[in-house]
Amino acid sequence: QVHFVESGGGLVQAGGSLRLSCAASGITFSAKAMAWYRQAPGKQRELVAEINIFSNTDYADSVKGRFTISRDNAKSTVYLQMNSLKPEDTAVYYCITRYDLRWWGQGTQVTVSS
Repeated sequence: QVHFVESGGGLVQAGGSLRLSCAASGITFSAKAMAWYRQAPGKQRELVAEINIFSNTDYADSVKGRFTISRDNAKSTVYLQMNSLKPEDTAVYYCITRYDLRWWGQGTQVTVSS
């Protein structure tokens, strides 16, 4: 079975930082492009960042220059370093394989206070 377990969320003041982690199992992690999505209350889930098998990355315009996605294939883990956080970054954050969206985890809540 495929599982993604996100962690590292929490409550932080605007301007602060958080580092999210996502441990994957049930997939050949090194062969998969990975992504972070987020869903704010009352809004659709949106793609935040992605990383391919060569560790090339891409970001939503709203987080460019503030967020950094990375991966550790030895640990089957993908990370999201979030700096200069804003209240509008408040959401539940999920990781998943970039091109197969069948297996959503529980996500991790990020709350940014103003």
